[in-house]
Order: sequence, then structure tokens, then C-alpha cells
Amino acid sequence: MSTSAPAVRFQSVYKAFIARERAAQPILALEDISFVANPGEFVSLVGPSGCGKSTCLNLVAGLTAPSAGLVEHQGARVSGVNTKVGYITQDDNLLPWRSLVGNVELGLEFRGVPAPERRRRARELIDVVGLIGFEHHYPHELSGGMRKRASIVRTLVYDTDVVLMDEPFGPLDAQTRVILQAELQNLWQRSRPSVLFVTHDLVEAIALSDRIIVFTNRPGTIKREYRVDLPRPRDIFHIHETPGFSDLYDALWADIRAEIGAAHAPVAGERIA
Repeated sequence: MSTSAPAVRFQSVYKAFIARERAAQPILALEDISFVANPGEFVSLVGPSGCGKSTCLNLVAGLTAPSAGLVEHQGARVSGVNTKVGYITQDDNLLPWRSLVGNVELGLEFRGVPAPERRRRARELIDVVGLIGFEHHYPHELSGGMRKRASIVRTLVYDTDVVLMDEPFGPLDAQTRVILQAELQNLWQRSRPSVLFVTHDLVEAIALSDRIIVFTNRPGTIKREYRVDLPRPRDIFHIHETPGFSDLYDALWADIRAEIGAAHAPVAGERIA
């Protein structure tokens, strides 16, 4: 992993989406976004719904292009689909016709890793997340938490230097979320990829992150950045009791609450029903 350049860099990035109706004005999603994610750094993006957090991930993945500005991965401009990064979404996207181990091996198979080596690496991470014994089960035979574990290790198994995560635990129940947060922390500490993590859960952001970037309402701009100085490894199950947690949570929530309030404030001259 190169340390001569940020793992990810946004420089004065704007992103507008063209509405389907020809007469409609373009929708500006991001406005003058500049930040970096350093090698081995876990960075969370938080903010109101629709503020462009997921769009940032799609720009790094090359699934869409900036309207203006520069997005770089390891010092090189992202100019097309970026197959060098991993992307974990809310959906597990497991292939239903492949077993758990077959799904985890998929990326290694695409990269031409010999079968014995990819099976060894897949089984190693399957063991780390407690799924030994389910290697030959198919996705429909697994719980939601099991499928999410499989999707995470499928991405991490081929040692990508940057992992994009878009609310990966959003659909899960509260207990499963906390368990998977702890497992993600352990997996991340094994190889320390740079992570860009989108979440609406401020507790989750604090528990996992080195740095948290707060976005404003659309068009999304960066309102503030917070460094999370809580010691690692963190006790995810008792993170609320960690000194410094409450102050950081209150500051983050004050920023988010102000943006939510601004989004619902009446426009000058508008009547309030």
C-alpha cells in the first residue's frame, strides 16, 4: 500500500444530476467537496438524507463522474469504473447459485488466484466471522446477518486498499448490527484498508471511525470534521461508557439537528399550514 499519496482525495468536487424532464433544472448534489482519506484510515460520512454521501462513494468507484473537480484513488484520477476498490452496499448481493464459500472466493477467482489458495483465504476469513460449518450453505439458507458477514469478507478477502461501505448494516436488527460492528472492527484491524463508511447512525460512526465528516443539506458541502480519539481496539458493546464518547456524540448530533431543522424551515414568505 502506497503512503506517498492519500488513498482517496476529493478536490473541489461538484456533482449535478440532470433531471429526466427536459425543462427541469439540474439537481446539484455536491458542492465544492474537498477531503482526503489517508492509508489505513477509517472515515465515516454522516449527514441528512439526500446530502450526497453515497454519491461520494459512487465517484470513488467510478460509477459516476464529477461535474467539476477531481477525485483520485492512490494519486491517480478516477476516470472510469474503478475495479481496484471494494464496495459493500446495504444489499448483500450474494450470487444465489453459489455457496457461501463460493461467494467469498468470487473476487479471488476473477483475479486468477489458484483454487487451493483462494479456498484457504476464504476459509480463514469465514472462520474469523464465525461461519465455519456454513461454507456449503446457499444464501437462501443463511440469516440476514450471515449473508452480511459473507458480503463483507468477500470484499476484504482480496486485500483491496480502499473499501467503500454504504450503510452496510442498515437493514439489520439492533443486536445484529452491534455484533457485526465489532466483527468489522476486528477484520479492518487485520489489514487496515482505508474505509469510506456512509451511515446515519452516529453511535456506529463513533465506534468505528478515526475521523467523521459531517455533510450539510443538499447541495452537500462539508460542514465539519471530527477526529475520533477514543483508544483502539474499542469495546463496541460498551462504547457509550468510553470517556469522550458523550461529548463527541452531542457535538455531532447538534450539527445534524441544525441541518435537519434548516431543511424543514419555512422559506421567506411561505405560509405555515
